[in-house]
Amino acid sequence: MKNIFLLLIGALLVSSCSLDREPETTLSDVKFWRSEADLRGACNRLYIDLPGFLTGRGHDLRSEELIGNTPDEISSGNRSIPETDKEWTDPYNKIGVCNNIIVKGENIDINETTKNRWLAEARFFRAFYYFDLVKKYGDVPLILKVFNNTSDPEIKKGRDSRETVIQQCYKDLDFAAQWLPDIDKLADNANWGRVSRSAALAMIVRIGLYEGTYIKYHNLTEGDSQSHLKRSIDAAETMFKENKHDLYPDFQKLFYFDGEGRQNKENIFVKVYGPNGVNNAITWHNQCSSKAGQATITRQMIDNFLYIDGLPRKVSVHYQEENNFDDIFSNRDPRLEMTVFSYKEISFKNAEYLPFDNVNHSGYGYPIKKGYMQEEYDTNSKETVDKMHIRYAEILISYAEALYEYNGKISDDQLEATVNYIRKRSGFNTKLTNGFVSDHQLNMLDEIRRERIVEFIDENIHYDDIIRWKTAEKVLPQTMLGILFNPDESAKTAKELGYKFTDANGAYNEVKVYDQANIYVIEEADSRKFDPQRDYLYPIPSYEIATSNGNIKQNPYWK
Repeated sequence: MKNIFLLLIGALLVSSCSLDREPETTLSDVKFWRSEADLRGACNRLYIDLPGFLTGRGHDLRSEELIGNTPDEISSGNRSIPETDKEWTDPYNKIGVCNNIIVKGENIDINETTKNRWLAEARFFRAFYYFDLVKKYGDVPLILKVFNNTSDPEIKKGRDSRETVIQQCYKDLDFAAQWLPDIDKLADNANWGRVSRSAALAMIVRIGLYEGTYIKYHNLTEGDSQSHLKRSIDAAETMFKENKHDLYPDFQKLFYFDGEGRQNKENIFVKVYGPNGVNNAITWHNQCSSKAGQATITRQMIDNFLYIDGLPRKVSVHYQEENNFDDIFSNRDPRLEMTVFSYKEISFKNAEYLPFDNVNHSGYGYPIKKGYMQEEYDTNSKETVDKMHIRYAEILISYAEALYEYNGKISDDQLEATVNYIRKRSGFNTKLTNGFVSDHQLNMLDEIRRERIVEFIDENIHYDDIIRWKTAEKVLPQTMLGILFNPDESAKTAKELGYKFTDANGAYNEVKVYDQANIYVIEEADSRKFDPQRDYLYPIPSYEIATSNGNIKQNPYWK
């Protein structure tokens, strides 16, 4: 544990005022904590460390949503206990920075309101990283102090319950929501990207929904599902009353340069990359043009997109089997064509811009158009679009889900303000109502979840959802399917592709895996597994257990 929690006096702090610069000086801890400028400079470190396009997960391959060039060990169920793991150490190192600011900043002799404004930033980030740990590991050691030497016994403390940690997250976020500035006061270039009251409320929405549904579907005995859902609902309703956010009018341009800055009211919490610095100083992530070859969307995700009558595949009168790649777009939710490249867009005409060999690309799934900028804007690989960690659409759909989970129902007016409002933005005008669900024998919760799935593809949300819904055990140990194979649309022959396609009956190797022929089989079910007793939590790194004097115990069934 000592390598995680030990934060010695010579900590690196950041004195730069703008968020897009690296640290300019290393400051002495003893001489540092004296002014508001010191507190702000220390908090700048939190933004540099915030995960981005390159330093974060990038494409999240842990679920059935996306497929990469090789099987993902979490998605396929083939991971083992690591000796060390940055998924554990990185959040704790960042929590250590937060604790240093909170503990030492408290003693600075400045106005209490000014001081709390900066301590609120550190408390927001502490909650942000503790929630990340709880989602992965469940119970984790809760550390709220600074360690100045290795003899402190709390360095090797055991795990606190997830409920205890989450309640501390709420305390930190309540403090943050009280003292952080209104997001409109952060709209200028020098402050855009700093966390606001909106960000703190949005994190409560996210955490409350996650914990409320996790407790419910995993039958946990500690913690009350309803109280967490109520926290989520109340925070969302506060955001609605304060009316600081709205959907950006263009779904596709939301992920391009048009969607940057405070002028986009959908932005709630972002990592700044855009041209917000002095003299147009910017940070380039150079990710969008390169990420296209790293992952593609599975057939499973494509099938979640409804047809224009609001009905799912095989139920809609508009459903027809594809004969070519672009048939998937026929009479579908417009977001599908905004999320996936069409065959025309990835044809040889555009090959110089896209890292695909015709339709044969990474994983043989569907190529991701959403967020891919280089073809839309000629930037010479200098992409600077801010990474959205939380956007307003998530608050709307989370509110709808939390309402239904809390009350067992949702009104048509509430659906109109959430699900249908999101649909309308992209030109999908068929409404979800209670009457529509009843008339077509649908399930309202399934439809709300479906809306969440299609709206947030490739935004690092879906894995967390299947974990809290407890559906990972159903969707992960399945055959992963990709695109339709049409010889006229491929630069490779069926033989070159290993004849890995479903037959006329939708079978592969005599096992029925789909209901259509010529769908590419990316990974066979036999190579994938999921143990519901074990795999809903990550294994604790063996080093952390070994150095805790036995205080930290491994998660169940990890051996």
